[in-house]
Amino acid sequence: MSRLDAIERALCDGLRRRAERMYDEIADAVAIPTGGAFRPGLDEFRGLLCDRLTKLGASVSMHLGDERPAWLALPHERDATAQGDAYVPPVAIAARLRPGTPRVLIAGHIDTVHDPNGAFRTLTRESDRIARGPGAVDMKGGIILAMNALEALDEAGVGLGFSVLLNSDEETGSFHSARAIEEAGRAHDIGIALEPAGEGGALVVERMGSGHFRIDCTGRTAHVGRDFTKGVSAVVALAKAILETSAASDPAAGRIVNVGPLEGGLVSNAVPASASAWGNVRFADPAAMNELARRFAALNTPDGALPGVRVLTAFARPAKPLTPQVERFALAVRDVAESLGQTLPFGKTGGVCDGNILQSVGLPTLDTLGIRGGNLHRTDEFIEIPSIVERAQLLAVVLKRIAEGRITLRS
Repeated sequence: MSRLDAIERALCDGLRRRAERMYDEIADAVAIPTGGAFRPGLDEFRGLLCDRLTKLGASVSMHLGDERPAWLALPHERDATAQGDAYVPPVAIAARLRPGTPRVLIAGHIDTVHDPNGAFRTLTRESDRIARGPGAVDMKGGIILAMNALEALDEAGVGLGFSVLLNSDEETGSFHSARAIEEAGRAHDIGIALEPAGEGGALVVERMGSGHFRIDCTGRTAHVGRDFTKGVSAVVALAKAILETSAASDPAAGRIVNVGPLEGGLVSNAVPASASAWGNVRFADPAAMNELARRFAALNTPDGALPGVRVLTAFARPAKPLTPQVERFALAVRDVAESLGQTLPFGKTGGVCDGNILQSVGLPTLDTLGIRGGNLHRTDEFIEIPSIVERAQLLAVVLKRIAEGRITLRS
């Protein structure tokens, strides 16, 4: 740690003393259920975080979320959507910007994928190194580390200008919050998202983009025994469309297509008149995205055709390439890590996050400055306990150097 200055050493010492406190705060956060658009838990957790940021002098504003396109609703979500029961959560932005200093946007999502009524509800310390809990790594651990890093910087008198953006629908595509994320991205100079570290503790510097689609097929019903030849099967049409859609998948060319779930017909002794499939795509760059869009559009049939095929698409998160500014930022973060005696390999992934959205509007963003761990979206999700202190120290020193102008993205 010889390359750290006195303030940085004090920051690191202070965060080390917070180790058990930070663990307990992660446990408390994990115990608040925020999966499945569970409004009570989302509202509670958001409120606690906003109160904490207010004590740092941040001004909190709430931004109304947008409606998600209705066609995205999966079969198990459709009843709530049709009845208007789907929760459209707000986006909270806590801002404490300082004139003449870089404007840092720290983005975190408070939702998880875990069933709020499921058995996986608490953080359990399995050993000195591992603790398991829903959303512990994705991303409540990262959010708690950020809160502590900001508090430590404030106590040290570091004049950081920051905004913290908290959204509640990242796990379902950020359709409610995308507009607020884009607007915030345009108003800041540098972006940090609190997604967990990549494999082996890597800093992810390149991500694929992501999109959603739905294939709707129409046919003509008929009794299977009496009038089979008069029927037109929407399920058969859907099967053919799925095969054509799947043929667009070429991971080596940066295109991934996944189909599921499916639905079609109501009984087996009637030719089905309707069938649908939902899917997800990943694309490495705009060319791959455009090729997927072209192939999907080619499946559409003219109005009135039987069978009929209609494909709806939403390419919601653009690919996040390694730009020169992002590379400079990543190298500066690696320099901090090495000053702390940590290693920080670089990586890339097919996973997407809100960092994709931020960078798409011109904000250079690194999005894996959260905690280390693994088994995301599973009921054995875990955090690496030693990384609580290590990653909090890394984030705090990075933010300090940004505030001082020692980390700059200007060439």
